[in-house]
Amino acid sequence: MKNSERSALIKKKAEKLGFFMCNTAKAEYMNDEANHLEKWLHQNYQGEMSYMNNHFDKRVDPTLLVPGAKTVISLAYNYFSTEKQTDDKAPKLSMYAYGKDYHKVVRKKLILLFDWMKTEFGDVNGRVFVDSAPVLERDWARRSGMGWVGKNTMVIHPKKGSWFFLAEIITDLEFEYDAPISDYCGTCTRCIDSCPTDAISPSGYIVDGSKCISYLTIELKNNLPVEYKHKMENWMFGCDICQQVCPWNRFAEPHHEERFLPDPTMMKMTWEEWQDLSEPIFNELFEGSAVKRTKYEGLKRNIEFLE
Repeated sequence: MKNSERSALIKKKAEKLGFFMCNTAKAEYMNDEANHLEKWLHQNYQGEMSYMNNHFDKRVDPTLLVPGAKTVISLAYNYFSTEKQTDDKAPKLSMYAYGKDYHKVVRKKLILLFDWMKTEFGDVNGRVFVDSAPVLERDWARRSGMGWVGKNTMVIHPKKGSWFFLAEIITDLEFEYDAPISDYCGTCTRCIDSCPTDAISPSGYIVDGSKCISYLTIELKNNLPVEYKHKMENWMFGCDICQQVCPWNRFAEPHHEERFLPDPTMMKMTWEEWQDLSEPIFNELFEGSAVKRTKYEGLKRNIEFLE
């Protein structure tokens, strides 16, 4: 089978499984990305995310994750929703956390796709990843032509925006590789200008993770820094500002994944109800949700910080 035929088949199968993009890139050492990551880490932009310091070599060399790797298959799974929380004053959740944990939802789809590959293409070696290992997801997505990495450091597709999860299959199978596309951020600085904590560098393309609201509300385990007391823009879990203001997201279309639909009860909760949130209600609302990552104590800390 020709590499081009193999590529066409996997793209078609991925679409049937619900992925709205499937692109491929040659598995090789990422020299430029390695230099960029090293500088980012030396600036301590990872904050308390100490795991970012681990497995540096594996992050930039896919053959260390899958011996004999020849291809990195990047896939995108849409999570854009038009649903809004009823109370404008209620503390906000990032859109990706509205429904069930994307790690589990997307991983099941990936496993189905990889099992299909083994059936269709024969003896295939590889691994699947959904934000679960030292893989530079955005860089592989960019290399495969899925989009460009914008000034807000999100992968942006010119016809689909940036509201999508990334996942990968690293395999020893060869494909016809997709080419990177151009950067279309141009002179736009909306994401930079709109970030309330100045996490995005003035020229863009670099984010100080230790200043990002998503980091502060999810990754940071200590007390929230007092200097951000009036800069959180009412976010209690994650932050979507840099995507909300991005003009390319005018092309985003609602997802069709039932498991990403939000709990109606949660969407109707008032500011007062969030203030009074109990642990049993937390567990009920966020069963199987990515919000469980911050735990009840963490979410309560965030809500109280917004008062």
